[in-house]
Amino acid sequence: MTAHSQGELFSDALIAQIKSRFYYVDHDMSGRERLFFDNAGGSFRLKAAVEQFALIDALPDCPERIHELAIFLQQVQARGSDDLRTILNARGGSVYASLTASGAMFDMVRAIAENVPGKNMVTTVLEHPSSFDAMSLYAGRTGKQLRVAPSNPVTGGVDVDAIVRLVDQDTCLLSVIYASNISGAKLDVGEIVKRARAIKPDLYIVVDAVQHAPHGLIDLQQTPVDGINIAPYKFFGCRGSGMSWVSERAAVLPHHKLAGKKKDFWDLGSAAPWQFAVVTAIVDYVCWLGGQFVDSDDRRARFASGIEKIELHERALLARLLDGTAQMPGLRAMDGVQVFLDFEDLTKRDLILAIGIDNLEHAQAVREYEKRGVIVYERVASSLYSKRMLDSFGLEGAVRVSPLHCNSAADIDRFLRVTREIGEAFAVAPAR
Repeated sequence: MTAHSQGELFSDALIAQIKSRFYYVDHDMSGRERLFFDNAGGSFRLKAAVEQFALIDALPDCPERIHELAIFLQQVQARGSDDLRTILNARGGSVYASLTASGAMFDMVRAIAENVPGKNMVTTVLEHPSSFDAMSLYAGRTGKQLRVAPSNPVTGGVDVDAIVRLVDQDTCLLSVIYASNISGAKLDVGEIVKRARAIKPDLYIVVDAVQHAPHGLIDLQQTPVDGINIAPYKFFGCRGSGMSWVSERAAVLPHHKLAGKKKDFWDLGSAAPWQFAVVTAIVDYVCWLGGQFVDSDDRRARFASGIEKIELHERALLARLLDGTAQMPGLRAMDGVQVFLDFEDLTKRDLILAIGIDNLEHAQAVREYEKRGVIVYERVASSLYSKRMLDSFGLEGAVRVSPLHCNSAADIDRFLRVTREIGEAFAVAPAR
């Protein structure tokens, strides 16, 4: 077992600096102490991102003008587009700013499904509804078979073999999620792309990177795909924005656009320059973090360093959650607590846990956590966002726990203490 397989915590001094750059890491808006461990539903907000949103959106100027502030807004958009490419290590193609990442996924799937020949489309059971439902809708509309790869309840992910065995010469589109938003399991996108394209070299591939992007490095030079989306509100940014990249060949497929715009242009309506300013604020922050570890003038190199260090810190937090310390047992050893989908290799997982507490229905457990100043989230089969994935794992539900790299080892220890307290409070007394 290597040191990196268990991660590496940031220093206390660096964690203090990191926390100072975000809103509400340790307290809620009323000043009450709080652990917010629902970052998979929308992450902590960078102060700089919120400030840029307010600054840029306050300007009444239209960027499609020739005066000074309009030109400034054009530069904001150009810089933000470049920075989305920095996040993805993408070259060329088209950047697409939308209201939501979900909306962009429907648009990308539609363009490919309606215009690329084929008899089937391939996806996985673990997709977010925005991907799965888009695939289902347009497979139905275009008369194509939808093929769905099953999950692996041991790893919490989807095996590469399970996906590529569904791909053939008649597949027009493959859609995969980068990481599960229930188990945190990462799919091996690089191997999926390589093996799927070995079967069909011109296969179109789209990837939902919304959940994974804040936790691990994406490199489209290593994993070339045709469409990929992120959601800034899950990546330290602001709600009301989805950002996507579309390959050059996918960008020119027929899609909704104004007739006078270039063939590869995807935005509809007036641009919102704040969306691009927020992306730049996110990249600025990750580059600042990466600059603590590498000395480089290359923006992608600093960004890559920052994300890699985030991944290592979060892996160390995950290891501490699972295995605890000498003073506090981890979730794996805690009486009355079940850890679902607990795959041993932490390098294959993002910082998301699915747990259950004996004698507590999952929504009730969430309320018990909130009483003790901790915010988590119930994933239950009655939810349209959860049912298909939970069914595939044979689970009725789970409590999802999702800290962020802003959290410290002390935050994890506090969560473990609260969990032990809840488990003990609801333990069934032994019969006399």
